[in-house]
This record gives sequence, structure tokens and C-alpha cells, in this order.
Amino acid sequence: MNDRLDLSALATQANGASYVRDVGEAEFEAVAALSMQHPVILELTLDNQPGTKDVDDALIELTNQAEGRWLLARVDVAANPRIAQALGVQAVPTVLAFIAGQVAPLFQGTRDRADIKKLLDQVTQVAVGNGLAGRAKPVPGGRTSSQPAGGTEPAIDPRFGPADAALTRGDLASALAEFDKLLVANPRDAEAAAGKAQVGLLLRVQKLDPTTVLIKAGAMLDDLDAQLDAADVEMVQGNPEAAFARLVDAVRRTSDKARERARVRLVELFATLPPGDPAVAKARRNLTTALF
Repeated sequence: MNDRLDLSALATQANGASYVRDVGEAEFEAVAALSMQHPVILELTLDNQPGTKDVDDALIELTNQAEGRWLLARVDVAANPRIAQALGVQAVPTVLAFIAGQVAPLFQGTRDRADIKKLLDQVTQVAVGNGLAGRAKPVPGGRTSSQPAGGTEPAIDPRFGPADAALTRGDLASALAEFDKLLVANPRDAEAAAGKAQVGLLLRVQKLDPTTVLIKAGAMLDDLDAQLDAADVEMVQGNPEAAFARLVDAVRRTSDKARERARVRLVELFATLPPGDPAVAKARRNLTTALF
């Protein structure tokens, strides 16, 4: 039995230092470039999902205990599907290592803490062998658990167990079917509706080339399918205002079944954002005006 105190863990607890950074598309290249100074561990995951929580927590804890030997960069694939597409992610969590600009896969799916620690120790050894002696800088406000700084631990709802399991293995179609089942049982289940909307958006954009879609939508304003695709692309690019304005305009310019398709897609995209989001509130007002 090892009775020695883990001094690095105590230091982290004492000063609250974090070496964990949440990364989106805008920061991704700059963070990856830090691998020329020190290793960058990239975790592609789904925030607040029970199926990824154990791996999330182990990576965050081990990273902060290492005190800068590497930086943990976390990407929420629901919010950043293009990063997941570019890296060929098939399941969450997926963990990669960037060392001196080179990418090495570490693992997909669940692993226990001991296995994860062995892999991270190997990354450190490889980095030293490549002459990377730099240390990552602490991240102000960075995570010390799988919850964002200042957040509270949500209760795990067993209703979403099958959908979470499907998401963990990268089976978006099955996850969508599980959310559908929940909505059949309770059509007013707002959380299930949000889950379905997010997964549906991911499924649709997987088939799209963003540049081609936006060019086509700009040239074919009366093509409703082109406008629906463009709105999806704008959502995953982090521009919900543009997506909502595009679909409100489609509602104004169409009628009958086409108008209803545009309205339904707009309401579905509303559900992908948190309740009370100002972009949603504004678009709802504009939709009411367009309809009446």
C-alpha cells in the first residue's frame, strides 16, 4: 500500500490552478500550435452526458495534478461538429495527443482512470524524448471537474440513459430514435426535444459542405431546401442570428406546406439553444410578425 501524499494533487486543490481549456473552432488551431511547446491532449466529448462523465473527470483531475506537463483541450462535439468531422470522430469521448505538431490517437470510448494515467504518462515520456520541456500555463477560470467553473453537478436522469449510450458509441441515428421515444411518451418533454434537435442538427450537417451550401443558398433564395441547409450550417458555425433571420425570411416568402416546413425547422433550431437565449427571443418575435 502506498501511503505517500500526492503533493501535486494537494497543490492543485490549494491554489485552484487549472490546465483545462474548452475549445471551439475559433481557438482550435492556436491551441493545437501550443504542442510545439508542450503536449496538448485533445478530448472530443459531449458536455453533461453521463456516458462521458467518468472519462471527463479522470482527464481533468489528472491534467490539473500534472501542473502543466500538458494542456487538456476539450471540444464539445455537439457545439463544434466540424472539428469532429475533420478528425474523423466516430464515438465520444475520443482522445488524441498533439506532440510537436503531430497527432497521435490515444483511445475512444470509456477507459478507467488507471489506464488513462498510463497513456498520459507515455505522452509525457514521448514529449521529453522530443525535447519538449515547456509547461502549459494555467487557464484562468478553467475546469476542475467535468462541470464548467462555478457550475453545479446536474442530477443524472435515467430517462436519457439509452440516448446517452448511443451518443457515447457515436450512433447518432439511434440516439435520435431514443429521443423520439421519449417525445412519443411525453410530447411536452422540453429536454428530450432539445436533445432531439441537437442530434438532428448533427446528423444533417454531416452530409453538407458548408462553403457549397452557403453559395447555393445565396444564389437560390427561392430554393427552400437550400435555405434550410444554409441555416443548419450557420447554426454549427456559431451564428444562430443569421440562421434564424434566414428562416424567418423563408417563412415570409413562402406559403402552405413550404411555409410550415420553414417554421418547423426554425422552432427546432430554437430548441438547440438554452432557454432564454436572446437570439431565440428576438427570432420568436420576428416569426410572430412574419406569420401574422
